[in-house]
Amino acid sequence: MLDVKNLDIQFLNKEDQSWLKAVNQVSFSIDKGQVLGIVGESGSGKSVTSFSIMRLHDRKSTKITGEINFQKINLLNLTTDEIRKYRGNKIAIIFQEPMTSLNPVFTCGNQVREAIMLHQKVDKHTAKKKTIALFKEVQLPRPENIFDSYPHQLSGGQKQRVMIAMALSCNPELLIADEPTTALDVTVQKTILELLLKLKNERGMTMIFITHDLSVISEIADEVAVMYKGQIVEQGQAKTIFETPQHPYTKGLLACRPNPHRLLKKLPVVADFLEGKNEEEINNYTVHEIEARRTLLYSSDPILQIKNLCTWYPIKKGLFGKAKEYVKAVDDVTFNVFPGETLGLVGESGCGKTTLGRSIIRLVEPSSGKLIFENKDITNLKAAELRMLRRDVQIIFQDPYSALNPRLTVGNALMEPLQVHNMFQTNNERKAHVLNLLSRVDLKPEHFNRYPHEFSGGQRQRIVIARALALQPKFIICDESVSALDVSVQAQVLNLLRELQQEFGLTYIFISHDLAVVKHISDRMIVMNKGKIEEQGFPEEIYNNPQAEYTKRLIAAIPGT
Repeated sequence: MLDVKNLDIQFLNKEDQSWLKAVNQVSFSIDKGQVLGIVGESGSGKSVTSFSIMRLHDRKSTKITGEINFQKINLLNLTTDEIRKYRGNKIAIIFQEPMTSLNPVFTCGNQVREAIMLHQKVDKHTAKKKTIALFKEVQLPRPENIFDSYPHQLSGGQKQRVMIAMALSCNPELLIADEPTTALDVTVQKTILELLLKLKNERGMTMIFITHDLSVISEIADEVAVMYKGQIVEQGQAKTIFETPQHPYTKGLLACRPNPHRLLKKLPVVADFLEGKNEEEINNYTVHEIEARRTLLYSSDPILQIKNLCTWYPIKKGLFGKAKEYVKAVDDVTFNVFPGETLGLVGESGCGKTTLGRSIIRLVEPSSGKLIFENKDITNLKAAELRMLRRDVQIIFQDPYSALNPRLTVGNALMEPLQVHNMFQTNNERKAHVLNLLSRVDLKPEHFNRYPHEFSGGQRQRIVIARALALQPKFIICDESVSALDVSVQAQVLNLLRELQQEFGLTYIFISHDLAVVKHISDRMIVMNKGKIEEQGFPEEIYNNPQAEYTKRLIAAIPGT
């Protein structure tokens, strides 16, 4: 169905008018009904390759050579009008981020209906019927309601299903799925993967599935192409590549994802394998080391005590504006955190884990219950006292890009909290402290004067970690701080968090939807569901012998298990 030969893609560097090569001599082919997985880190060229199949690149600033033969027709030779007959009709794409791909000012139904009317030349009424049928096919709840809903009113998984419905609206023969499950809960990810396979089989489609996570590819692909720095370094049958990877880069990608069956002191990173190291050189924790750490951790008094905490949101008002019904985001939660510990909070989106994290730091005001930090009741602290508390208790937010002010350089963003809290005497001293922090999170002095948009996702995450450390806190809440990162960058950030904990004696609450990640980094784990604690205990106990059905479902959804 698709035969790509010697594909080269170059982009114009507008600063010096030079050409930068993003894809170098890439060749692959896909038979009808097959799934090809293209895997690699951000910047490896996998999305650039897929966009070239759809001819989505700007012709003025892109040079593409080689062949992209779809059903024996070279798409690179088609005019703009000719390629439109293929785009959407015969070849469709699901983009990585549904929130930015869907128009926020139109309802979801209108956007899918528009695509159907454009390509199938049917009236509004017929197009609406087809849209609702598609919403049913992608297993959206209450399809008629979703038709009239705006993107912001849907969950991440629901938005992704709307994007899948739009891609399927014109019965394409080739579907390109570009990172369609990144940052989704592992349970939602599993259902999306199952849905895509079901639709592919029912419709007889061919699919290209792009991801940075080889364990996700293992669930869906027949053939795999591994991309690194714009080239395919390894390709073949999925089973062969998983069982006997040949290239060091492939070995690194497979090894750097946390393995729930092992407890590593340090996750392998891709660089280890490219430098010729073996996975055997990475050490496991011994039982004795784990017991010694636990004896030390739990012999002290807790640094944080949470007692019967509730955070409820009113959703229905009765007579005189009195609340009648509530969303119980956090519902009667009690637990302790000990100095130097990493407590993992795991659960799906909407389970209350982020609200709980924000309630602890009083970014969200709890409805009832008690918060005791270092034996001091902080539940009702006034604003000035709360500001002092936040010197000791910091938070790393999920999305580093939205957590950084785009108008402030990185240096100024890190110096700002030092100025607010009057740390150090002069700005020169503050700058020296910030430069030291940047080097500690593996960033360079020249990054001080750059803006957030000039960094990769992994670098931005390191910047917000440095900002959280700026005030020398005792306690940090990590809210989904690695969920949207490449598995290789995720491994680096997880290793960094563990190193910083040992160096500065930090205590963490680590929030994530990914049980494999939480099991790797946590001393203890709490599983949350619908605002309540389902179960808690040591990671290996919960993983090997889960008590709650909900926990069993989370474990079953871990890719590659």
